[in-house]
Amino acid sequence: MPKATDVTVRPALPTEVIDLRHRVLRAGLARETAIFDGDDAPTTRHFVAEHDDRIVGCVTLVLNAWQGEPAWQLRGMAVKPALQGQGVGQSMLRAVDDFVRSSATKRLWCNARVPAVQFYERYGWAVVSEEFDIPTAGPHQKMTKSFAG
Repeated sequence: MPKATDVTVRPALPTEVIDLRHRVLRAGLARETAIFDGDDAPTTRHFVAEHDDRIVGCVTLVLNAWQGEPAWQLRGMAVKPALQGQGVGQSMLRAVDDFVRSSATKRLWCNARVPAVQFYERYGWAVVSEEFDIPTAGPHQKMTKSFAG
């Protein structure tokens, strides 16, 4: 099993995240359900985690408003199931945090799957909504994180 130190996180193309997103987040649904609005927008940023030259994790940041202000929406974060709990997600969140700190937009938000809420909380995210259901993905809660002064 790789450790977080064995994983490299790098910027990626939209096409590099779809297969893992589909396998982990949209299993049993059509592949097209893993292609999100905004994936091809010029401001969108995709990242992949690699181990032994294979993609083992992915995450996408879409420039999307939060309460009327510019913010990065974290979407489609997925880690290969056999490697979950091994630091891959942590490595990707570090890369996301570094990117957001260096950008003009200092807020992140996401619709987190309920089983992932505690994971995000460990990395400074806060729950800001009641639980709600996304038909293709199950129960979620809105979460946010800010790097503003």
